[in-house]
Amino acid sequence: MLRETLRELELQPGLRVVDGTVGAAGHSVEILPRILPGGKLIGLDRDAEMLQRASQTLQGAHSQDLLTENVLLEQSSYAELRSVLDAHGIESVDRILVDLGLSSDQLADRNRGFGFQSGGILDMRFDTRQGEPIHHWLNRASIEEITSVLKQFGEDPLSRLIAQSIGEQRRKEKIETVSQLTQLIEKVASGRGKKGGKSHPATRTFQALRIQANAELEHLQRFLTTTAPQSLAPGGRIAVISFHSLEDRIVKKNLQDRDVWKSSSNKPIPASSLECKMNPRSRSAKLRIGIRAD
Repeated sequence: MLRETLRELELQPGLRVVDGTVGAAGHSVEILPRILPGGKLIGLDRDAEMLQRASQTLQGAHSQDLLTENVLLEQSSYAELRSVLDAHGIESVDRILVDLGLSSDQLADRNRGFGFQSGGILDMRFDTRQGEPIHHWLNRASIEEITSVLKQFGEDPLSRLIAQSIGEQRRKEKIETVSQLTQLIEKVASGRGKKGGKSHPATRTFQALRIQANAELEHLQRFLTTTAPQSLAPGGRIAVISFHSLEDRIVKKNLQDRDVWKSSSNKPIPASSLECKMNPRSRSAKLRIGIRAD
């Protein structure tokens, strides 16, 4: 949603802009020239590998002198933005962008286990310095705990059956790999007559476990209620791109607080039909905008 995001951010020279989920800098590489001269781009990401890709992307498009003066990249959650700004003596920023989607690089990485087609170990952490791989939790949590996570974060009607199957499987051997979990879910779905469809039967489970591993909804809630209001200058704009209903509900509810946001999107802005055709994953993308109260 690059075109829509750039339009809604209303960028101009001299602005201080935060890309809170900088990823491989797909948005940032287009934001930076629009805020020069005099602007400052602050790129954050919990994933160290994504920060490295962002640096490479920006270096390929701009001079090193420009990046040294006008760009700050840090490994951090967007929920910790206020701490990052304080550490660098920045009082406030004018724009904040948060894109809550996973990149194709993350989904394909066999060492991370984000995608059910990636193979490899079930880790699912954005920041591998913190927490533990999700397979550790999956092998010790109770059936009730697993059911609750899959139901709450994945909204999966097969949550209980998948959790029970996980319990049965781990009594035989630990569940540690993507293929083990994917095959288990496919077997449960097949047994319930759920075949084909628009999405793979493991989609909701992998979403739920990723949210659990990274406390994603907690980070989003803290960001919207505390971090963003404390960091954004009066009249500043926030843009949030979400990809499932759990995220979008949190964004919508918080941006309706008129003590904090003087206006916000009445309806989410969807991806264009052309983008949906070129990138099917963008079909679920929703962009919402908020303007900080004075």
